[in-house]
Parts: sequence; structure tokens; C-alpha cells
Amino acid sequence: MNTVESLELGRFNVEAYLQRIGFQGTANTDWETLRELQYRHLHSVPYENLDILMGVPLDLRISHLYEKIVAQGRGGYCFESNGLFRQLLVALGFPLTSYFARFWRDEGNPPPKPRHHILVVTLGKERYLVDVGVGGIVPRWPLLLADGLVQEQDDETYRMVHMGSPYGWMLEEYVRESWRPIFSFAEQPQLQRDFLTTSFWCEHAAESIFRGQPMVMVRTEAGRHTYDGRQFKIFDRDTVTTKVAQSADELVQLLHDFFGIDLSQNPNAAELWRFQQPPTEQE
Repeated sequence: MNTVESLELGRFNVEAYLQRIGFQGTANTDWETLRELQYRHLHSVPYENLDILMGVPLDLRISHLYEKIVAQGRGGYCFESNGLFRQLLVALGFPLTSYFARFWRDEGNPPPKPRHHILVVTLGKERYLVDVGVGGIVPRWPLLLADGLVQEQDDETYRMVHMGSPYGWMLEEYVRESWRPIFSFAEQPQLQRDFLTTSFWCEHAAESIFRGQPMVMVRTEAGRHTYDGRQFKIFDRDTVTTKVAQSADELVQLLHDFFGIDLSQNPNAAELWRFQQPPTEQE
């Protein structure tokens, strides 16, 4: 850890972090611990862009991320969740590297510039992709960086394919009898502060997808909970239950019930209500 990063830590309590994500037992620097940490994080810390929509400035300093995600029980998007999760892994002794990734799912071909933060953890002679910062279906457990190796995770199937320059590794998912790209990353190591400029663009640019609507998601044992600005949905194996807030107060309550996000004392929460309104004819 360099001097700048150490000064940014402030209060960082590993035990409190582990309690926040529901991790139990001894945290060793092995595959089993890494798998459990990623799984628990994805099932405890929601992906969310609510601060961007409420006009609350993002702060990627580790001390701030800890306060938001651990102390306040909030979530975040990739630069927040993977940034803080990176520090947890470093504190536990995992050797790792941060990279920029280029998102392909639901994007153009080729997609825009890289705007996603991912981690690669080294365990012995093997390296693993680790990611807790995507607001969609992605691996629950670390993926071995092995070219073309099919890796099944319950009812989901993934593989890593090395594309060569300029895209590097591509994460693919097997959906509807075909392989589809999720994101790619070239192996150019990044420091935590290297993500500041791109995160600022995601937060402020008019064309940024993170400014268009709420994107909230958290994994569950049976599926996932989501909120897209108009509907709250519970995906429970083969069923989908939908709930629509009827008032700003109910919206805040549903965010708490579905994701554990408490905005009851946040004066900016009313900004989210505009996304709950029905679409106009122009939409």
C-alpha cells in the first residue's frame, strides 16, 4: 500500500466489514475464503447509483466508502463497491491487481471506453477474476483465468476467453444456447486513484447511463431483488413479484425493505420520486 492510500483509509474495521456482509469463520488467504467473501458481498451490499441521482457527490476515498457501505449500510456502483472490497482483500493479505474493464453487455460493438473496475486475485500459481460491482447477473464466485475453460456456478455458466490486443480477457456467459460477452479487460494495472476521472464522468456526463434512472440490485439465495426507477421486483427462482410505490414515503420504505437502504433521514431522497412517475407519450 502506498502512502496516499494509507492516508485515505481513516477508520477501516475489518471485523465490522465482515459482519456487514455476513461472513463467519476465519478469514484465510485461500480459495474458500475468497469465494465466500465475494458471495457474501454480492448477497449483502446492493449495487446502486442513488447518490448520483440525488445529487450527492461521490467520494472514492476508502474512509468515505467504508462509512457509506459498512457504517451506513448502503451500496454503490463498481468504483465504490470494488474499491472498498479491494481494500478488504488487501487488509486480509490477498495479493491482487485492479484493472479497467470495458462493458459489452447491452452496449455497442465495440462499446465505449472502459468504465468498470474489476479485480484479479493471485492464489499460488492461479489467478482469479473477482467482481462485486455489477448491477446484473455476473459470477457469484471468483472465476479462474483459464482460456476457454467452462465454469458452472449453480444454474449459470461462464468462461474467460483471451482475445489478445486490445481487449485482453473477455468474460462470457452462456445464455440461450450461445456465448455472449459481458466485459473485457486488458492487463494494465491501476491504482485506486486512477478511477477518479472515469467515475467523475459517470457521475456527471449527460450521456452517462448512471444518470438516466435508478439501478439497484442485490443477489438473494433464490434470485435477486431489483429496482429500475418504476418497479421493485423480486426474482424468486421461476416467479417474479412486482411492487410499485404509491408515494415518495413508500418509495423510501421499499428501498429499505428490498435492499436495506435507509434514506429516511436523507433530504435528497425526494429526488428519486420523479423516476416513479408513469412515462409520457414522448417516452
